[in-house]
Amino acid sequence: MDTATTTATGAGRIGGDLVVETLAGLGATTVFGVPGQHALGLFDALRRSELRYVGLRVENNAGFAADAYGRTTGRAAPLFLSTGPGALTSLPALQEAAAASAPVVAISSQVPVAGLGGGRHGYLHELPDQQAAFRGVVKSVHTVRTQSQIPSAIAAAWESALTVPHGPVYVEIPQDVLLAQASLPVVSAMEATPRPLTPRPELTTAAAELLSRAERPVIIAGGGVVRSGAAEELRALAEKVSAPVVCTFGGKGAFPWEHPLSLRSWLEDRHTTAFLEDADVLLVVGSGLGELSSNYHTFAPRGRVVHIEADAGKLEANHPALGIHADARLALRALVAEVDERPDAKAAARVADVLDAVRERIDGQELALEQGVLAAVREALPARSPSFWDMTILAYWAWSAWPGALHSAQGAGGLGYGFPAALGAAAADPTTPVLAVSGDGGALYSIAELATARQESLNVTWLIVDDGGYGILREYLTDTFGETTATELARPDFVALAESFGVPAVRTSPQALRDDLAAALAAPGPRVVVLPALLRMFAPTHLD
Repeated sequence: MDTATTTATGAGRIGGDLVVETLAGLGATTVFGVPGQHALGLFDALRRSELRYVGLRVENNAGFAADAYGRTTGRAAPLFLSTGPGALTSLPALQEAAAASAPVVAISSQVPVAGLGGGRHGYLHELPDQQAAFRGVVKSVHTVRTQSQIPSAIAAAWESALTVPHGPVYVEIPQDVLLAQASLPVVSAMEATPRPLTPRPELTTAAAELLSRAERPVIIAGGGVVRSGAAEELRALAEKVSAPVVCTFGGKGAFPWEHPLSLRSWLEDRHTTAFLEDADVLLVVGSGLGELSSNYHTFAPRGRVVHIEADAGKLEANHPALGIHADARLALRALVAEVDERPDAKAAARVADVLDAVRERIDGQELALEQGVLAAVREALPARSPSFWDMTILAYWAWSAWPGALHSAQGAGGLGYGFPAALGAAAADPTTPVLAVSGDGGALYSIAELATARQESLNVTWLIVDDGGYGILREYLTDTFGETTATELARPDFVALAESFGVPAVRTSPQALRDDLAAALAAPGPRVVVLPALLRMFAPTHLD
């Protein structure tokens, strides 16, 4: 090979190099994943790349880490997977990313080209139709058969992941394509910028007229507000039309918790539900009003609904509305410009009445332990630190009562999210300590990632609330059947187990939790704090 050809193609490059070069050209800096035999070409190429690789121990956990990276940065997170079992193990994480609109670009190996589409059979890890397993989960599926297709396929997937609404995408590349010597030039910078999803002006004008004339307007702010960075526009609109705002669990942080118009996030409460139902104009922004956001589909609005949603499939899916298919920030900006000023001195008082009723209900249920534990966690967490919550009773409390933004697995509802997600966030920003919260049941889903935390020296403190089983399922079964089945768990000594990984750990109490957690968060590297405690959920309420 002459000098000119070597310079153009890069000596010793293979198909995997085209993948990492394309990702770097698109702006990626970090890759998550787990190696596998068919994916060796991807991982060998990383050795020649400046991309940082964060390797987890289980593909599902790698997917959760990529999800959190995407949520916290707004950038697409590459996820490297191997054929068959490796790829399939990532599916629960990709389902969560889809439900939460997190941009993840999953790139999986495949059997050699000869085995695709019903060709030669008998390859290790082979599936009859691997991509079919992903079609019902991800936004788009992209299959590569030749090296020349790699840059275009990955760029198309990247654009799809970052097109509003964000979400996971899937690319599969045969093993032999990844391993073959590359004769193509080194991939240069790539352009894959999605077009903005702008609202139709006649629809925002109609919505502005409704809000301007409303007597009791109310706003429900969902995760789309957070993802689009529309908090400023939301606040401006709420103040201009004097509309109380309730944030969904995915939309926490979209509106200031202590604002006089803030109804906070008590969505599983009939006082809040009744207030929303009484609105003559209800503006729903960035939420599909699914099961959790609609108080388990008991919510029945009586007024006019205006629905702003980037996901066309969710638009008016649960309630008839004036539907506006648009990015939340762009739609809210248009509404702020068009609505008339609508002063209402009584709006804040109505909000205060609802919050007083909620507070009285909770205070009457003897839940001082639960409220104290949540307060201790909040006081220990630095203001800039993100938190990631598994599906555990304390997280269910946090959905309603945590004063600000948080990240949880409530989109798809799978166990094991909190700790690996926190690792992904720590990889995105090594300068800020990150909190993960799990129950003992969920912790066992991701306990292997203590090795990742230690190996990568990630600044994550993991709070494990140990109640001896699946606490929330224990409550559900007891409430439904009067007794439990399969909820009580044998579990390890989490402190000793963490220390065996070389991760410092402490067993705490509700009284010492704030100080122990604060000390762990202030220390560099990973830490584990174990709280033995039996927590209860607040009971649902029904108005007479």
